[in-house]
Amino acid sequence: MEKSAILELLITQRRTIKPTHMSGKKIPDNIIHHLLELADWAPTHGYTEPWYFVVYSGEKVAAFCTAHAELYKNNTPPEKYTQFNYDKLQQMGDKTSHVIVACMHRGDNPKIPEVEEVEAVACAVQNLLLAATAYDLASFWSSGGMTYSPALHQYLELGPADKVLGLLYLGYPAEELPIGRRIKPLTEKVKWVK
Repeated sequence: MEKSAILELLITQRRTIKPTHMSGKKIPDNIIHHLLELADWAPTHGYTEPWYFVVYSGEKVAAFCTAHAELYKNNTPPEKYTQFNYDKLQQMGDKTSHVIVACMHRGDNPKIPEVEEVEAVACAVQNLLLAATAYDLASFWSSGGMTYSPALHQYLELGPADKVLGLLYLGYPAEELPIGRRIKPLTEKVKWVK
């Protein structure tokens, strides 16, 4: 198969699969390590390589999900807190093999805008998600719960200019992957200037 066909297949078959639709089967750590190696090849301005990943595996998956739920409980105003959201955060790891927190470590080069560092991390995450697709894994890039909160930032002991960009839940799919779709036609998203 030609490289372009392989790439097209990976891109068009990548799916967002919520943790409740994962099987609970564990991914070998060496596969996760390989996903991270491929994430490391993302484009980066000035070779700052701002991506930083915190990987939870084994029993630490449930421990992280419980900690995430507790951060929600302890840092959410009573009028916005719901037991449903607490339970959902706590149970996110029930069928998940690994949780990877994707972070941006802000460099000290003032010539490189923060947005370019965020974009570089997003590219690293996309590399990881495409690699997960090649391994027939299920993946879910979450920005829910306390993802962007100072509480999670502190829990992860990040620097003052660092950012959490998402929680990546990885596992094996429990069922056949859904058919992909786009809502808007490409013609509405592209303007050609010739």
